[in-house]
Amino acid sequence: MMRQESFSTMSSFYALFYKEVKRFWRVSFQTVAAPVLTALLYLMIFGHVLEDHVKVYNTISYTAFLIPGLVMMSILQNSFANTSSSLIQSKVTGNLIFVLLAPLSHFEFFSAYVLAAIVRGVVVGSGVFLATCWFTNMSFAFPLWIIVFGLMSAAVLSALGLIAGIISEKYDQLAAFQNFFIMPATMLSGVFYSIHSLPDIWLKVSHFNPFFYMIDGFRYGFFGASDVSPWWSLAVIAAFFIVVAGIAMRMLSTGYKLRY
Repeated sequence: MMRQESFSTMSSFYALFYKEVKRFWRVSFQTVAAPVLTALLYLMIFGHVLEDHVKVYNTISYTAFLIPGLVMMSILQNSFANTSSSLIQSKVTGNLIFVLLAPLSHFEFFSAYVLAAIVRGVVVGSGVFLATCWFTNMSFAFPLWIIVFGLMSAAVLSALGLIAGIISEKYDQLAAFQNFFIMPATMLSGVFYSIHSLPDIWLKVSHFNPFFYMIDGFRYGFFGASDVSPWWSLAVIAAFFIVVAGIAMRMLSTGYKLRY
């Protein structure tokens, strides 16, 4: 009996995970190809204009410096978009009730959504890297750091997307969250520059942006150089994930704005 219940629960978890992966993959031209093209355009424009004018880490070209930032920016934005858009879409169309009726605990609900969003973030990030790496010679100083920061950052934004999707009741509320928080925090986190090129006041402000640690740690995996210690970046990201994951699971366990 216990084995049957366990199998049923696992089947529900995998069904929800499969549904979320299939949801974004069926529109992959919009969810995967479009972000890759956008990142490619960023690289062609900023790389061409700033290649001979911006120096970072002494021996690294600006184009090489920019590519990991664009990859991580794509991972963050798409991980957030997957969970948040799925939830708000289910709310608006009214089919969220079918997910809530499934034999899933709030932890399994959280895990299925977050894992699917991580898959989308990794797929888009890999696509961006494959499309941009031909423009310069890329190094891989510490591949394990690349994997760790990529997965953990995707997990953080996936959990944050769940929170935004639960709180929002309309598409414009979710758009406000994305346009006035996620987008500015991502663009001002050092994707296009090293924070040491900023004035002192903005250098200090940048240290309060958790997205900066995600991109800086991810970039360390490629070049073995970073603006702050990768261990410190990892600690900040881990703490941020614990906070947002705790909030998201608390909302799911209480049914906040989901069961009414």
